[in-house]
Amino acid sequence: MKKITKTVVLVFCLIAVTIVYAQKTLPPVNLRCNLLEHTDQVFVNGKLSHIALTDINNLIEPVQLATINSKQPTFSWALQIDPVGDMQTAYHIQVATSVAALLNNTANMWDSQQQLGKNAMVQYAGQPLDVHTTYFWRVRVWTNTTDASEWSQIKGFRTGAQLKAYDSAQYPLVTTTQTPVAEKKINESLHFYDFGKAAFGRIEVTIDSKKKNDSLTVAFGEVLNNENRLEAEPGGSRRYRSVTIPLKQGVNTYNINIEKDSKNTRPGAVLMPTYIGDVYPFRYCEIQGGSSIVHIERIMATYVFNEYSSHFESSNSLLNDIWEFCKYSIKATSFTGVYVDGDRERIPYEADAYINQLSHYGVDNEYTMSRKSQEYMLFNATWPTEWILTSVLMAYQDYMYTGNSDFLEHYYDELQNKSLTMLADKDGLISTRTGKLTKEVHQAVHYNDENKSLRDIVDWPHKGILGLSDDDTGETDGFVFTDYNAVVNAYYNASLQAMAQIAKVVGNAEDSENYSSLAKAHKKAFNDNFLDKERGRYRDGISTDHSALHSNMFALAFDLVPRNYVEKVTAYTKSRKMACSVYGSQHLLDAVYIGEDAAYGLELLTSKSDRGWAHAIYDVGTTISMEAWDNKYKPNQDWNHAWGAAPANIIPRRVMGIEPLKAGFEEIRIKPQIGSLEWASIKHPTMKGTIEVAIRNDAAEGLAMSVVVPPNTLSEIWVPAKKNKKVLLMNNKRVKAARIRNFLVVKNVRPGSYEFVLK
Repeated sequence: MKKITKTVVLVFCLIAVTIVYAQKTLPPVNLRCNLLEHTDQVFVNGKLSHIALTDINNLIEPVQLATINSKQPTFSWALQIDPVGDMQTAYHIQVATSVAALLNNTANMWDSQQQLGKNAMVQYAGQPLDVHTTYFWRVRVWTNTTDASEWSQIKGFRTGAQLKAYDSAQYPLVTTTQTPVAEKKINESLHFYDFGKAAFGRIEVTIDSKKKNDSLTVAFGEVLNNENRLEAEPGGSRRYRSVTIPLKQGVNTYNINIEKDSKNTRPGAVLMPTYIGDVYPFRYCEIQGGSSIVHIERIMATYVFNEYSSHFESSNSLLNDIWEFCKYSIKATSFTGVYVDGDRERIPYEADAYINQLSHYGVDNEYTMSRKSQEYMLFNATWPTEWILTSVLMAYQDYMYTGNSDFLEHYYDELQNKSLTMLADKDGLISTRTGKLTKEVHQAVHYNDENKSLRDIVDWPHKGILGLSDDDTGETDGFVFTDYNAVVNAYYNASLQAMAQIAKVVGNAEDSENYSSLAKAHKKAFNDNFLDKERGRYRDGISTDHSALHSNMFALAFDLVPRNYVEKVTAYTKSRKMACSVYGSQHLLDAVYIGEDAAYGLELLTSKSDRGWAHAIYDVGTTISMEAWDNKYKPNQDWNHAWGAAPANIIPRRVMGIEPLKAGFEEIRIKPQIGSLEWASIKHPTMKGTIEVAIRNDAAEGLAMSVVVPPNTLSEIWVPAKKNKKVLLMNNKRVKAARIRNFLVVKNVRPGSYEFVLK
């Protein structure tokens, strides 16, 4: 095999080392309480400190930390890579009021004793916890291959001011101090600074003013003009601000405050906490004045984020740039601690948040921001009908990625309301135009705008609004709205399927069966009413023959297309190309990869047209994903919208094919669809540990694929088949594999490191 890159070579070397290494179970790692891994970290005004939890009561200054506010919090952990096939068979948790007590094997709050099972998500069952108290815990495990492991490291957590039956835990926001990556002197009194990437933050500048009554002007924003100077009128919702500040004689540091405006204080906007202060999206800064600039820095605000928990690299440098662009977008837009729509409104929208959620899972194993966002939107619904249904999809993905059912159990009734079964007619189709959308429905889903009713959206924006003329088509591909619309009904079926699974998880078998029956009947009604069998495509509605891209891509993405029509519907979908917004691209790419058209998926991902991520990076020059493909498609757009970062989840979920088959990645499917890529590798974080996949596709030498399956899981490995290659080897031994379309599938692959070679 010829050498491909250092990254891929290292992955293959890791396999050999891992197989030889470790003959006993290592201590559990990644200890979490209520999904929080860093419960023992203390922050001062957003900056990580050295302060220990036990010292908090002795402090004068205010601090921030992630408190646990549940009466019975949930503990979880991951196993370390050990012998091939290592599966947990039992666990033992201890909780105490001090580290010393645990070291003395005195668990004065809870000692679970040895409990059989591979469960790595366990609810506290000890003495009642007290408020404002620090506790410590540890865990050890047994596996099918070894005796008890050593105890894990001891992890602390602190309770809050009030303990509840359920609480969605959350970290405080954090800040990072950044200096410019480039600067230039325009003239004697004007300096220009570039921080390399846009971020939500504040400017702090240290000035040496030699005289009294001096001043300087600080301007910052997102856009450059044709002279590579800061654009003072960027248009739309792009930002620019100029502040003139009086100077005090001598060397002083000035923090540039952010004034109230229509974006950061509008009704419904998520406000920044006082320990951070308000922030502004900007990349560039200009300072005008005669005094000496001693130092300038940007204070960036984000949610807790680990850049090193994920990695992707491939033979396509453009795809690599798109991955990094979208990964950074997820970090940069986390500035409020919940998934907002960017800077334009700073309001959580369910469909934005769904893409944000999946993308967050793809780039970091952090789950609490998603859960807090879901909780917020349950009670602060937005106007599109499809968005209401998205709350159900988000809740189900939360469970699949975390393996934790607390949210589903606590909010089951709310999720039932969000499924919108109250809008269904006798055939099962839903509509907001047939008299079923009442005040009671609005109240049930917590839609609180008395001036507007729920209505279908399909995609956004529609033609003739938000700066678009009536001649512009908008982003709906000419979708014709009728009383019964295909897109909202595709969403509805997906929510019914999700509710059937959710009901099963919470132990309601009757509801589960009912939702399954509703989904089955609705699927039939969907195809009876929307599928144009003669043309092989879906109509937008019952009373129109128009077929927009959206009616077809959502039917494919949500598995509603009868098998004998998939080819025709797929062909029509491809004929429409990217006739959708950046939001729609998420579902179009889902549809394409579900249909196993890897070549077309890669074509869409790496398109250099003005409907692609390359255009945003290289032509527009933004460093955070945008609300629209270009300003001309949405003139009022902002340049910091996470719903434009779909590749952050499409690359791990579809291109590299990593998805949970059972909750918490207890079972995993690894189904890479790399198309024409010569090679690709990924490191993907999960609750169970890191999944690693490296694949090389060589026309002459065949296909090689390495996989690291984390402990306590089982995997299905889908190896792309090749016509002239018949023999599949797993770790140099021939292995039986089922042929499923264009893949050779090996099931029940146990934890460990593997190399698959197709010859």
